[in-house]
Amino acid sequence: MYLNATKGTTEDLKHLPTTVRPQINPDDVLVPEGYKVEVIIAGLSFPTGMAVADDGTVFVNEGGSTWPTRPASIPRTLRLNPNGKLDVFAVETLGGPRGMAYHNGYLYVSVKGGYHTRILRHHVRTGKKEILFDQIPDGGWHEPGGPVIGPDGYLYFAQGSVAQQGVVLPQGFTVDMAKHPLAHDVPGEDVTLTGNNVWSRNPLMPFPYLTETGPFKPLGVPAKKGEVIKGQFWCNTGLWRSKLDGTEPELLAWGLRNPYGLAINEEGKLYASDNDMEEQSERAVANDPDRIWHIKNAQKPPGSVGRPDWYGYPDICADGIPVWDKSKYPLKGKAAEPMLQNPPPWAGPPVYLENPHSCMTMMDFCKSDVFGHRGKLFACEWGTLAPLNSPRPKALDNGFKVMKVDVNTGEGEPFFMNKRPGPASYYGSGGIERPVDCKFSADGKSLYVLDFGYVTVTGGFMLSYAHTGVLWKITKE
Repeated sequence: MYLNATKGTTEDLKHLPTTVRPQINPDDVLVPEGYKVEVIIAGLSFPTGMAVADDGTVFVNEGGSTWPTRPASIPRTLRLNPNGKLDVFAVETLGGPRGMAYHNGYLYVSVKGGYHTRILRHHVRTGKKEILFDQIPDGGWHEPGGPVIGPDGYLYFAQGSVAQQGVVLPQGFTVDMAKHPLAHDVPGEDVTLTGNNVWSRNPLMPFPYLTETGPFKPLGVPAKKGEVIKGQFWCNTGLWRSKLDGTEPELLAWGLRNPYGLAINEEGKLYASDNDMEEQSERAVANDPDRIWHIKNAQKPPGSVGRPDWYGYPDICADGIPVWDKSKYPLKGKAAEPMLQNPPPWAGPPVYLENPHSCMTMMDFCKSDVFGHRGKLFACEWGTLAPLNSPRPKALDNGFKVMKVDVNTGEGEPFFMNKRPGPASYYGSGGIERPVDCKFSADGKSLYVLDFGYVTVTGGFMLSYAHTGVLWKITKE
């Protein structure tokens, strides 16, 4: 499908018609010495993920109106051909494309929409689309993770939680509950509940109307002490693998709050980024770090995982401290209480901890000596939603960069960032706004960074703007 796109100059990028992002300037970003930065595509609308084919073709997903609080636009996948031509590869009608992976002539895509996430496969040459999975429970705030494909030839994919804080609460009403009032979290194995519930207002009823909600329940349904919730193979907060045709799926892990980014290194080890609990709502949790997990069960032979590992949601923070500990008390409101009685063994600790509300998203390992830093994990940080999700001033600048992480030592340092903390729009520069994905080029010489674009955040809402997304390219000189 033809796309109306024109060639631009560096000078053109300094005078854009988008008033919230009037300029894009590689001179306003920082990378290590010996690397150069250039703009490949400007004017993207809500880009969410990308993939690079063997011939250098770059595919970019635009999430459309499926991302929270944004103007109407069409969810679609764009294709940037090696000759520079940009066209529309696919349009999604039942949800918004998120992550994407290319392998042997196929494009694998996760799609968020409705009560279930889907995993699709497109044949790149013919455009034929297959639905591999359409039963992953969703309908909430958080995202599908991946897909990625390992050196073992298996497909790995994940799904975040419906609830933001372990219980469905009014904070997600306009985005999710109004459309999916019956959505709730589903555990990956049998759990026994403590009977602790959360009181909140009920936006579905006349104001003021209070209701009580328990974990793994729709809004307004309380839990009972000792109640057993049966685990499901198709849960949320889960991570699976399957053959590339969708057969023989296997649940590897659950309890991952928002595992948006998956990456596999040259040794075949799988890692997942995950976002912290938020210091807002009626079950606010403070000081929960963002993190990167090593998914240990992925090392086991296919078909041999008898029990999925549990990574802590909804009761354990990334540092291993329970949400009801004094160090996790919010600045205002009631402290969180335990939801699980006799929870499963915790699969932590993470291989990397980051500041709360950095919003770690997609990642890629460097597998090239040409680019440098072979074996290091490059992880995008979309950036905080404070003051919406945290009342703490120190959270306002967290994220908004690409980190280089050593998963063996747990150390990380910024690789691609603005000259000042925060998004470029904070101070009117032409730098980056919100990195959402990064992928290495097919020849290993360059790192593409997908920039979601401009987002307004206040204490009461967030609003994203179309035509402000950017595809950057970093190359070693």
